[in-house]
Amino acid sequence: MDKRLAFAGTNGRPVPTGRGISWFGVSWFGVSWDICARFALTAAIIVASGLPVARLVATAGERLSVIVREADGAGTAPEHLVRQLGGKVDFQLPLIGGFSATVPAAAVDAVAAGHGIVAVTPDGQVHFNMAGDGYDAATTMGSLYNTARAIGATDLWRRGITGRGVDVAVIDTGVNADPEFSGRLLNGPDLSFDSHSPKLRYVDGYGHGTHMASIIAARDPRLGASDQLNDPDYFVGMAPDARIVNVKVGGSNGVTDVSQVIAAVDWVVQHRNTDGLNIRVLNLSFGTNGTQSYVLDPLTFAVERAWFEGIVVVASAGNEGYGSSMLDNPAYDPFVIAVGADDLHGTIYSDDDRLADFSNRGTTRRRPDLVAPGLSIIGLRAPGSYIDMKYPNGRVGSDYFKGSGTSQSTAVVSGAAALLLSARPALRPDQVKALLTDTADYLPHADDLGQGAGRVNAAQAVWARVPLNALQTFTRATGLGLLQASRGSAIVADRQGVPLVGEVDIFGHPYSVLTSGNSWSGGTWNGNSWSGNSWSGNSWSVAAWLGNSWSGNSWSADDWLGNSWSGNSWSGNSWSCSVYSMALSGGNDGS
Repeated sequence: MDKRLAFAGTNGRPVPTGRGISWFGVSWFGVSWDICARFALTAAIIVASGLPVARLVATAGERLSVIVREADGAGTAPEHLVRQLGGKVDFQLPLIGGFSATVPAAAVDAVAAGHGIVAVTPDGQVHFNMAGDGYDAATTMGSLYNTARAIGATDLWRRGITGRGVDVAVIDTGVNADPEFSGRLLNGPDLSFDSHSPKLRYVDGYGHGTHMASIIAARDPRLGASDQLNDPDYFVGMAPDARIVNVKVGGSNGVTDVSQVIAAVDWVVQHRNTDGLNIRVLNLSFGTNGTQSYVLDPLTFAVERAWFEGIVVVASAGNEGYGSSMLDNPAYDPFVIAVGADDLHGTIYSDDDRLADFSNRGTTRRRPDLVAPGLSIIGLRAPGSYIDMKYPNGRVGSDYFKGSGTSQSTAVVSGAAALLLSARPALRPDQVKALLTDTADYLPHADDLGQGAGRVNAAQAVWARVPLNALQTFTRATGLGLLQASRGSAIVADRQGVPLVGEVDIFGHPYSVLTSGNSWSGGTWNGNSWSGNSWSGNSWSVAAWLGNSWSGNSWSADDWLGNSWSGNSWSGNSWSCSVYSMALSGGNDGS
């Protein structure tokens, strides 16, 4: 039997050999019926059924996705051969006795001729063209379809691992109740300055939180029971069956204070398992330029409390908005997962990736843990929101919006963490971090400092063994530092321009970790102002606030205005913004 196989095309797609066919008026993309008939099946079925192998011509320098079927008793020799020839083993396929791999086109014959290898076949599938505005998820590298392929999420979907059973808390500017979240969006408290208005409560009037949530867990409402998640015609986030818990802190103008974020984290910790919740991941696509030691910082103390209560905290490295490569707060806390932004550089393969220019590199003492796609990522649009109106060139059709930043990368990793915990729910946060970093794909063309362990690979993480050293022993945060230092230069001010500064929260109440007992073990944060018991009912209504009226104190919700970012924190390829006091690490590049 001749095991050699030659390929043609781009990114593993076959070159057209005929006109193709039409199916109910939709053109099948780029291949003749003969090839369509084979590629419409999964590669594993093609191999197992013994169908004849297509013979195509290789393009020099191309890397191809293949399925390698091993002989009984071959051991690990086939995997070693793939690596020796410059390829990469992607994931195991025990059902067919083989594995998938990415190999140089020139090495395919050598792989096929290797000892213990029965067959090598192309790994690919047919897709429909998208019609309308010219956006094609299959060919646009920033689409969620290609983002999911790049991190191995689609491989997990095929095996039924979709994030089901995992709740992801999104502390952000709110999440709109779009059909893509139908039945899977739960409202926590609205701690923003919009919460006094029933029309604004929980709603994303700024446009950031909805975008992040869609990257994590959107599921196209058009998907039927027989439809495939990994079809580019459908809009699907990284963990499409995970639930989103919306904890809003940023108002319609983007304004919030670090004390509101700390209160939001406290709520997530206290209610992680309340009334059927199972919050295992916390997405923090923002940061401040506070630089006091993480051991002292109140915000890092808050996120560590979440971490040690079993919640995986994923935080943005930052977009160099503050003119420093240092990671933003709280990403600079070594316990959490700090995420930088990867540029796919035109393919889903990691060997040609670059680090996005705007992504904070960190320092030798604290760098990003890993990176994920973060350039021109297409997520849900929030029509009429601040960002939507200010940057209309970021719109993609009528439903989507394009954004770049470590915010987007953070959402991708939060989705990956949800997939991992869905498959292996007993994992602790330290183990999740160890698996994600140990199995990340190293980027040979990106600097070591900024990429951390490399690009996240969710599929590899799910199947890998937990490392023996999966226990972090850094010094624990105490929270005994200054709230003002945690804010950094990101502050809010009232209508008269008087800033909120010092060791007080938004109600003017003194902040001190000592007054809260130096512990969050089921208690309250800073007295009763932020008590978890003040939100009642299934929707966690914020109406009561234990007597603390938004309009009844000197920092009225109607008077809050954002202190200007002076265009710094959303610089370069990310959205420009002048209102959000907590630096949301991401945005639209308009390209």
